Amino acid sequence: MDLLKAEDKRVNSDEKMFQMIYDMSNSAFLYYNFEERKVKTVGSWDAFFGMAIHTLEELEKLGRCVDEKYTDQFMDFLFPEKRGIQKGNITICLQKRLAGKKIWLECEAIVKYGQDGRPKDKILRFEDITKLKSQNEELIYLAYYDILTGLYNRNYFVRLLGDFFRKAKEEGKPVAILFVDIDDFRKINDGLGLIIGDEIVQQFGQYLASFESGNTIVSHFNGDIYCLAIYDPTGRESVEAIYGKMQKRLEKPFLLSDGREISITVSVGVAEYPEAAKDALELINCAEIVMFKAKAAGKNTIQYFDMPILDDFLRNVTIENKLKEAVSHRNFTVYFQPQYNVHDGILRGVEALIRWRDEEGNMISPSVFIPIAEKNGTIIPIGTWVMEESIRIFSGWRKKYHSSLILALNISAIQYKRTDFVDNLLRILEKYEVEPSGVELEITESILIDDFEEVTDKLLVLKECGFRISLDDFGTGYSSLSYLKGLPINTLKIDKSFIDTVISDNNTKIITESIVYMVKRLGYETVAEGVETKEQFDYLKSIECDNIQGYFLGRPMPSDEVEKLLQKTAG
Repeated sequence: MDLLKAEDKRVNSDEKMFQMIYDMSNSAFLYYNFEERKVKTVGSWDAFFGMAIHTLEELEKLGRCVDEKYTDQFMDFLFPEKRGIQKGNITICLQKRLAGKKIWLECEAIVKYGQDGRPKDKILRFEDITKLKSQNEELIYLAYYDILTGLYNRNYFVRLLGDFFRKAKEEGKPVAILFVDIDDFRKINDGLGLIIGDEIVQQFGQYLASFESGNTIVSHFNGDIYCLAIYDPTGRESVEAIYGKMQKRLEKPFLLSDGREISITVSVGVAEYPEAAKDALELINCAEIVMFKAKAAGKNTIQYFDMPILDDFLRNVTIENKLKEAVSHRNFTVYFQPQYNVHDGILRGVEALIRWRDEEGNMISPSVFIPIAEKNGTIIPIGTWVMEESIRIFSGWRKKYHSSLILALNISAIQYKRTDFVDNLLRILEKYEVEPSGVELEITESILIDDFEEVTDKLLVLKECGFRISLDDFGTGYSSLSYLKGLPINTLKIDKSFIDTVISDNNTKIITESIVYMVKRLGYETVAEGVETKEQFDYLKSIECDNIQGYFLGRPMPSDEVEKLLQKTAG
C-alpha cells in the first residue's frame, strides 16, 4: 500500500512538472490515445485556439481558425494516421478572432503505431513562430528592397533583369534600360541637408514605382540613382512614353514635409539589348555611360546608346588609367610657346604648356587629358609638377641670359582654390630663386563663377606678392564687364575663337576692336592668342593690340629651342 502511494505521488509530481514545462513554453500540445479515445490539451492551447477539444472528431473545428488557403493542408496534418504517416510538419497562418490578429504556427505531428499497424498514440505540437517569421520577412525585405524608397534594391534588380534576359533570348524580344540620375543632387544635399535630400529621393522613387508592371521593373540603385528595365518596350511601356510621363511630372515641384517645394530635373541614359550589350550587367553599364553623356550635354535630357559614345568612354577610361601611371612616373614634358610684342617684335615671354606622350609613343592632346585629370583629381600633382618644372627651367634662362622674359603659367580652377596654392607657389619660387614679378599667372573666367569675392581676395594676395595676373580665354565663357573693373589683373588674353574669324566676320572684328580699346583704357596689356596668318597679325597691329601668340611667329617648342631664341636675343 505504501508502495502504491509512493508511485502515485511520483506520477502526480511528474504531471505537475510537465504541466509547468508546458505552461512555460510558447507551444500548445494535443495528445490522443486511440484505444481510450482520450483527448488531452496542454500548454498555450486556449491562447491559440480559444476552444476545447474533447473528441478526435472535434479536431475538425480547428480548420475554422486557419487562413482559408491553409485549410486543406491543415486538415491533412491533423489526421496523419489516415495516411499511415508517422511524422508530419507544416507552417500555417492562424487567424485569431480577437482584433483580427494573425499569428504563425509551426505544426508538428507524431503518431505511434502498434505491431498490428494500427495507431496507438498521437501528439500534435503547435509553436508560435510569429516573431521569427516577422524577422525572416524583414530579412527578406532587406535582401530584395531598398528601405528608403520601397523599390527593388540593386542586387535584386540585377537578378530580375537576368530573368528578363533569359526570356528575351528565348522569345527574341528587346530589353531596355533607363539609367536615371537627379541633376545637381549634391547641391541639394549640401544646401538643404541630407534629410531633405533623402525625402526628395524617396518621393521621386515612389513616383517611379507607378511604372512597375509585369514588363517593367524599377529599382533604387543608391544615392540619387534609379534604374528601370522594360521587357519588350512598346506602347505605354516604351522608353519614350515613360520618359515623357517622367518629364511631365517633373514640371511640378515636390512638396516636402516641412512645406517647402523643390523642383528637380533628371538626366537619363538608355541602352537596349541586344544592340548595346549581351548580358544584364553590361547593359546597365552602357546605360550609365550614356547617362553621363546626357549630363555632359547640359543635363535635364535623355541620351540613347550608340557605339561612338561607348568608344569615346572606353578611350577616356584607357587614358585615365595611363594618366595615373604617367603622374606616378612623371612622364610629361613642358613646352613653351613664345609671345611677341606686336610693334617691335621683341620676345615678351613664353607660356608653359604641358605635353604627354604615352608609352606607345602617341602624343595625347591636353584638351583630352586635362578634363580627365580635373575630374579624377590628378590635376593637382600635374599642375604642381608643371609649375616646378617650368620655373626650374625658367630660372636657368634668367640667370644665364639675364633676360626680362615673362613666364606665363596656366592655373586650373581646382588648383587655384586649394588653400595651400599660394604657399606652394612661393616655396617653388624661393627654391629656384625666381622673383614673382617674372611670373604671370593665367586664370580662366570659370574660376570667378563660384565665389567672386574669395577669388578676388586671393588674386590681391598674389598681386601684392609681385605676381602678374592674366585673364585667359576672355569672351568664351562667363564674360562680364563687371569682372574687369573688380579684378587686379595686368593682362587680358583675347581667345583664339575671335582671332580665327576676325578677318572674315565683321561682327567679330567690331567686338575685337572694342575689347582692345576698352582694355587699353583700363590700363591692361593685351595678348591675342592663336595668331596664324600675316593678315591676322597685320590687323591686330593696326588696332594696337600689344602682344601676339600663335603659330605665325612661334609654335610650342621644347626648352632647348627657346634657349636658341634667347641666344639670338643675347647676341
